[in-house]
Amino acid sequence: MGVDRREFLKIAGYATLFGLGGTAAIDILAPGELEASATGIPLTRGKRWAMVIDMRKCLAQQDKKKCKDCMVACHREHNVPDWGEPQHAVKWIWQDKYEHVFPDHPNEFVDEGVEGRPFILMCNHCYNPPCVRVCPTQATFKREDGIVVMDMHRCIGCRFCMAACPYGSRSFNWGDPRKAPKSLNPDYPTNKAYPERSKGVVEKCNFCTELVDKGELPICVQACDKIKVNALHFGDLANPESNVRKLLRDHYSVRRKPALGTGPNVFYII
Repeated sequence: MGVDRREFLKIAGYATLFGLGGTAAIDILAPGELEASATGIPLTRGKRWAMVIDMRKCLAQQDKKKCKDCMVACHREHNVPDWGEPQHAVKWIWQDKYEHVFPDHPNEFVDEGVEGRPFILMCNHCYNPPCVRVCPTQATFKREDGIVVMDMHRCIGCRFCMAACPYGSRSFNWGDPRKAPKSLNPDYPTNKAYPERSKGVVEKCNFCTELVDKGELPICVQACDKIKVNALHFGDLANPESNVRKLLRDHYSVRRKPALGTGPNVFYII
């Protein structure tokens, strides 16, 4: 199918807007992968990015040591403020007990291997995200690749999205994040016009869009791979040949509160 000059310039503009400035517009028009990354994830326009968490490996690592490498890496990468007070905690990735993670899976005789054990939690980047529907300023929105993101500089702090999210995946900045103790990563946010988020805004896991857009794995996956646990897997759910689709074919998995119809894109192998 031919592409006229207007369409070609439009695509070239998208390349610049989404951080693909180093890729020629003609390459974007070509079918298949744009570029192979060192991490093994091709720099493609994924249609439905998803996470598969193999809790068998994660819990086995927990038996060896109290592992929080993925959480530490995530919060360092995104300058997540640490106030030292649980009631003001800002969480991008965190842990909770199995019973709290899956309250809709009641079982008096639950497997002792998971009962009371710490499960990893993050934003589920839902296929039908209720948070997006209720946001009055479109500060939270769903990208074409399925990732639900926050523009923290559009957020007016109404917290409608927090009320709508059934997974508790969003946090509110009660204080000024710029004054919170943290390890500063000068590369995040990538929008230099807004070097920090401010007091009174909501934030959450963004599936590391700043890395994914460069063809890199989310930082939590990188951290887990670095210690050779390999419990976190990230890939395109819309691609039948992707790593996540293979894992879901080969193993039984569960999702959080699937009956709500939100379509979570985080899967757990137990």
